[in-house]
Amino acid sequence: MADLSQFDPNSLGNPSNNIFGLPFTEEEARLVILPVPWEVTVSYNAGTARAADHIFKASLQVDLFDPEIKDAWKQGLYMRMPDKKILTKSDFLRKEAELYINYISFGEAVSANKFMCKTLRDINEGSLFLNDWVYTQTKELLAAGKLVGLLGGDHSTPLGYFKAIAEQYPDFGILQIDAHMDLRRAYEGFNYSHASIMYNALEQIPEIKKLVQVGIRDFCDEEYDYMCEAKGRINTFFDKDIKETLYEGGTWKAITDDIVATLPQNVFISFDIDGLNPKLCPHTGTPVQGGFETQEIFYLFKKLLQSGRKIIGFDLNEVGVSHDEWDENVGARVLYKLCNLLMFSNPTGE
Repeated sequence: MADLSQFDPNSLGNPSNNIFGLPFTEEEARLVILPVPWEVTVSYNAGTARAADHIFKASLQVDLFDPEIKDAWKQGLYMRMPDKKILTKSDFLRKEAELYINYISFGEAVSANKFMCKTLRDINEGSLFLNDWVYTQTKELLAAGKLVGLLGGDHSTPLGYFKAIAEQYPDFGILQIDAHMDLRRAYEGFNYSHASIMYNALEQIPEIKKLVQVGIRDFCDEEYDYMCEAKGRINTFFDKDIKETLYEGGTWKAITDDIVATLPQNVFISFDIDGLNPKLCPHTGTPVQGGFETQEIFYLFKKLLQSGRKIIGFDLNEVGVSHDEWDENVGARVLYKLCNLLMFSNPTGE
């Protein structure tokens, strides 16, 4: 364990240290954050592939004191540096994807254009490569006894992590905070689109027994039909229904109790930052009006822990990059809370 005798948690974050200014190596840390600089299939705003670097910078301003989960940081947090090869591949394929999306937006047939056929094939193959890379990285970290948080990137990034953690937990649920259902089949022709992450997870990972979606407010007929046909495997708490319940005198406590009650014992948190009110994340990939305050979601997580359920992992995705660092500051604080929750939910000695 790191020598903390000379470390002052009340001082400025030291940029020579790691995430949140903490003086831990990967070997010393109990929780390792894996950045995944990938945004090939984003369909609106780009920038999330570079979120990890900006969140790292913003994290140096985050106070370490958490009144609800005190001193969890002392167990050790460490974030790996983003893999430049993954980022380079993402940048290249993103340019290809932009040309492809522009082409099909005019109703052109992909089959009639050999270049576009090759582009689509290259993007889908690139996404398979990314899924395998994430699976390998997270599996190795889990095998080393680490708790793992994944930091995107767009929301397509955690599929490999879902597969790796399914090998340790044969029965778990996903709590998805999101403005979107992400249940599209091969959106825009991309088999592993950010808009298809939960569809792919449910289709490919039978260990996921339940998907509970919270804050959904932008979706299509196909996704709604898939949810309805899932025979209870998906529970969706739509933003409109939540707000109307509150307008009519309901309480957020009662709503969160209902949400938690639908989840199994082991829970993976998949947090798309656009689940929050876009005033908190205006530069996210696909912002949608509505959504939550951070404290409302943190209260939901608190009730999840109080229920005795176990958080087994998390991903945080779609944090945008802004000129004033606002999105990154919000993202850094959400990341810190998720780290504390994961460590609290997995006490040492288990």
